[in-house]
Amino acid sequence: MAHTADSDGEDAALGIFDAPEGFYEPEKQSTTVNHTTLAGQELTLRLVGHSPLWGHYIWQAALTISTYLETHASTLLHNKTVLELGAAAGLPSIIAALNGAKCVVATDYPDQDLVDILRHNLVSNCASQDRVRVDGYLWGADISRLLSYLPDKSNSTAAEHGFDVLILADLLFNHSEHQKLLSTILQTLRKPSSNSTSGTALVFFSPYRPHLLEADMAFFPLAEAGGLKVEKLLETKMEKVMFPEDRGDEEVRRTVFGFALTWAE
Repeated sequence: MAHTADSDGEDAALGIFDAPEGFYEPEKQSTTVNHTTLAGQELTLRLVGHSPLWGHYIWQAALTISTYLETHASTLLHNKTVLELGAAAGLPSIIAALNGAKCVVATDYPDQDLVDILRHNLVSNCASQDRVRVDGYLWGADISRLLSYLPDKSNSTAAEHGFDVLILADLLFNHSEHQKLLSTILQTLRKPSSNSTSGTALVFFSPYRPHLLEADMAFFPLAEAGGLKVEKLLETKMEKVMFPEDRGDEEVRRTVFGFALTWAE
């Protein structure tokens, strides 16, 4: 029998095409987590309820790189400019702001909820808010706005236009974006000059999918081909895996690798 306009109206009135109760999952609300710094300061971070971009977690590499930054604050952070890519909740950026960085720019994918929560976390946990900026940014896109946040640009040469420290925590799993990620690093990492040494990009990651570790590591030959020196800083184990239900060697999935990228001589 043909489905007529009248029968459409009858179906609508009867609610035949209405989704049954509970058919759609309710929108997940944001949550909060606490983090204690090495100095004993309690931080409260809000996480987006759910994100296809994985911004609703505090990742293993974010925790590890935050500890590394705090431990080496006197050389890495004091009076330095810092840019974080893929910041999610922004813990490493907060650590940088709390430990003497003169300018911190935290970025993530330009999703409004993600950026709003990132901004909330930095504003609520950082007393010196005038030194902190939050922005949405797509890897590989124009970097003019990111560089516009740098202080004292009028007193530096073109080669010095860039950040002293870049933070990349658990970003390498996105293999298709490696080239775009590298493009942003090459455009935002401060180059050495007669007045200063090279900036440093800290790249920390966990191989959550051990069978793809080689693809994760493929980022570093790309970086070397782009004119960067790659130095391994650490290899450490977390107490437990982040995703217990995942497959693969648990020892590998608990591991965090830390690398530093600087401009080659």
